[in-house]
Amino acid sequence: MKGSHGMDRKPLQVESSALDPIVQTITVFGLAAFTVSGVIEARRKDMDVFGSMSVAFITAIGGGTIRDVLLGRYPLFWIVNQWYSISIFAGAAAVYYSARFVKLPASAILIPDALGLGLFCVTGVNAALAAHTSYFIASLLGVITAIFGGVLRDVICNEIPTVFARTQLYATCALAGAWTCLALDHFHAYAAWSLPAGVVATFALRMMAIRFDLRLPGG
Repeated sequence: MKGSHGMDRKPLQVESSALDPIVQTITVFGLAAFTVSGVIEARRKDMDVFGSMSVAFITAIGGGTIRDVLLGRYPLFWIVNQWYSISIFAGAAAVYYSARFVKLPASAILIPDALGLGLFCVTGVNAALAAHTSYFIASLLGVITAIFGGVLRDVICNEIPTVFARTQLYATCALAGAWTCLALDHFHAYAAWSLPAGVVATFALRMMAIRFDLRLPGG
């Protein structure tokens, strides 16, 4: 099938009730990572278990929901598969009560947030390519899917969203991961290689940005 980017290709599997195993695995790990980051931030704001579970749920499903709305994919991914929602709430409760016995530093959110950033980035790219968008639009949807769960989390927790603050590279990391995935797809790499590569590129760049304080040039 010929996509709008002008090359004959078989689009990556779109998420459905019979998910491609690779995409499903990435989605599950992405939900888990953002669930943990949501609970950590909510606990840092001294929210109770209900508040923490709510923040975790919104963080986990936020980016994917916006992705599905923009692509006209209905029902939304977490409505199609109720186990996503059940797992998010169960995981959030477990993390919340476990965190009561461990004092978490503010930096504890960085690793799960970076993982979620990479994992959801490639699900956005995958869904966009399955909808036959151009590579450029696929990269934008990858970034949108990656960052908006965290944006919603930060807004609810009364923080300036990381992506809008002048801080270490964030959305740029997701963009790099999206184009890593797309570059491999251009050369007909299997999804088993291109999707994990996008995750690794995003996560590695985000960790390097934190470690070496890499930022975009300021005004």
